[in-house]
Amino acid sequence: MSENSGGRRPADPAAVTVDLVIFTIRGDELRVLLVERGNAPYRGRLALPGGYVRPGEGLDEAARRELAEETGLDGRLHLEQLRAYGDPDRDPRGRVVTVAYLAFGPDLPVPVAGSDARAARWEAVEPLVSGTTPLAFDHADILRDALERARARLEYTTVAAAFCAEPFTVADLRKVYEVVWGAPLDPSNFRRKVTRAEGFLEPTGGRRVPEAGRPAALYRRGPAKALSPPLLRSGDQVSR
Repeated sequence: MSENSGGRRPADPAAVTVDLVIFTIRGDELRVLLVERGNAPYRGRLALPGGYVRPGEGLDEAARRELAEETGLDGRLHLEQLRAYGDPDRDPRGRVVTVAYLAFGPDLPVPVAGSDARAARWEAVEPLVSGTTPLAFDHADILRDALERARARLEYTTVAAAFCAEPFTVADLRKVYEVVWGAPLDPSNFRRKVTRAEGFLEPTGGRRVPEAGRPAALYRRGPAKALSPPLLRSGDQVSR
């Protein structure tokens, strides 16, 4: 606050909202939860789910509330703060600062639209980040930032396992990396790296028997949070 403000609040303070970028993998495709706006502005346009922060409510609390309202699965999803967006012209209704959150989980169910939305559905990410399908507000920018954060997090942390329903195979985990990164990986190199990474995977002792081929060992997520050494995007990618 400047010396000339006299300690007074701004005459027109900004409203604060939270927006959620919720990723899941359905049908071997990365998808994001979107709602069709039922009110102005951008009535009928697809948007990220979210809402205003309530009086006395913290940002993380608001994000968890919105997440539970949109999916009913708050406790089962990875959730982290992405960043704040405060361009003065991002909302035609006035100055609105939003704090975006990134969440993801395995094969999430069909969502239920909130009170200010006509419908909620999972949409493929690629047409959205490429601009083929326009989004309301600055939500395309938020989505692109969230996608890059998710891709980077897969390199340096064990969070990829949050996309997998337990128990899972190494092939299931590799599919997560391939879908999020958008590139195929060498199966042998990938298996060697993830099974040798300390605390990434814990064997359950069980095996999945496919209709054809050899049984595959089953794993659960281990206690490690960081992935060392990192599993870099360029390291195991193979040409299409």
